[in-house]
Amino acid sequence: MIDREQYMPGPATGAQIQKKDGQMWTLILVRELRHAPEKVWQALTDPAHLREWAPFDADRSLGAVGTTVKLTTVGAPKLHVTETTVTRADAPKVLEYNWGGGDVRWELEATGGGTRLTLWSDIDRRFIAMGAAGWHICFDVLERLLAGQPMGRIVGAQVMKFGGWQRLNAEYAKQFGLETKGSLQ
Repeated sequence: MIDREQYMPGPATGAQIQKKDGQMWTLILVRELRHAPEKVWQALTDPAHLREWAPFDADRSLGAVGTTVKLTTVGAPKLHVTETTVTRADAPKVLEYNWGGGDVRWELEATGGGTRLTLWSDIDRRFIAMGAAGWHICFDVLERLLAGQPMGRIVGAQVMKFGGWQRLNAEYAKQFGLETKGSLQ
């Protein structure tokens, strides 16, 4: 396992938001990964892989339409368990489900060198910069996991104490034209 102390996330890039009416906005994050879509798909759907990088645990695979899965937040101030049904699972291209009251959509596009991974995630607009910073770090941890260099997930309250997260949160807030939120409420 890589020493976490040596890890520092890069600048806030690859993100945009779609403003909706009301509290929920959509965060769109794009990341180029150096791994085949099939390998990335497994990391997005298999509970053992999710435990290594995602901000939630899943009690079963997310890889089949109609499957009911319990997603449990990790490291959040309050335990939050969401029961969701996978609404789309077109391996290894598109995965859709609902988490915490918001829709989540993953798209995997094969590229010459691997996979372009795009996440659409509905997030309360007050916390969208925080979500972007958290997912940015999750994607970094995912990339290392897929490369065979796991460093362990950095999520929940733990990520907010991480210096790189504070910087990313401020950078994404500025990009999105928002005030910085510094804590989960």
